[in-house]
Amino acid sequence: MLRLDDLWVWDSWVADDGDLYHLFILQAPRSLGDPAKRHTAARVGHATSRDLVTWDYLGECLGPAETGFDDLAIWTGSVVRDGDRWRMFYTAISTAGHHVYDQRVGSAVSDDLHHWTRVSHEPSLRVDGTWYKNLANTPAPTQGPDLEGSSETWRDPLVLPDPGGEGWHMLLTARGVGAGRNDDGVVGHATSADLEHWTLGPPLSQTGTGFGQLEVLQVKQVDGRWVLVFTCHPQEMTPERIARTGEYCTWSVPGPGPLGPWDVDAARPFTAEPNLFAAPLVRQRDGSWVLIGFRNLEPQGLDGFEIIDPVPVALDAEGYLVAR
Repeated sequence: MLRLDDLWVWDSWVADDGDLYHLFILQAPRSLGDPAKRHTAARVGHATSRDLVTWDYLGECLGPAETGFDDLAIWTGSVVRDGDRWRMFYTAISTAGHHVYDQRVGSAVSDDLHHWTRVSHEPSLRVDGTWYKNLANTPAPTQGPDLEGSSETWRDPLVLPDPGGEGWHMLLTARGVGAGRNDDGVVGHATSADLEHWTLGPPLSQTGTGFGQLEVLQVKQVDGRWVLVFTCHPQEMTPERIARTGEYCTWSVPGPGPLGPWDVDAARPFTAEPNLFAAPLVRQRDGSWVLIGFRNLEPQGLDGFEIIDPVPVALDAEGYLVAR
């Protein structure tokens, strides 16, 4: 596992360079005392491993900018290979007056997966109130005068190559318009030809599924079948959803391809680890699949801020993620 004595560790994502697994983690000082304070102190840490069990921690690799849309904290994202370099898309939190209710998407590039350079002082992608809730059409408890491009839930960018080889897709944790609280979670969607310029489109899933947020989205092809994996806090679900499928944190749903469309209403929980949260689905060198991540024990007053050892998984006959 990866546990750091002086840092809390929670959400993570993985890049595989063919030799090493590169783990990117949200981290914040344990000296803050209260884990709830970690969200506005989050930075991105970096560790490497050959087996997903023993990790070499390399320290912080991306922190907030001095000014701008990402000057408070950096949250979860994803990494893709962009020719001879790597590109990270990340969630950005600013000091502009919205506190954590000001989530935007940033981008940085690297040659070595550790030293990252921002590509712009502007967000890579702004939220559009046509399809998605933002601070203009759904005010948050804390907001300032500049609402353009700001959203309470607009994060965890997952970037994928187009299956046909033409450009890129970005999937985002978002809230759809026209739905009630905790019934509005959707898979946001944007496209790009060059990873620089993005065009936002309608979501790849519908509201009304009983989930308020589909966090840390992942789309993988496991043994020839596509699956969407996401996280949702039980407190971010409707009572009807909880009554139907229980209080779990990690969920999956099969789909026809990397862009779905995803029938999130049909999602099922990963019951083997009820508290497993923000859990990357990673392919091992032998072709088998595992989940890593952290256990969300904070609601129980316990310390689960560490990356656990891999949990072997597979898809069942219906295409859902289950323990192997």
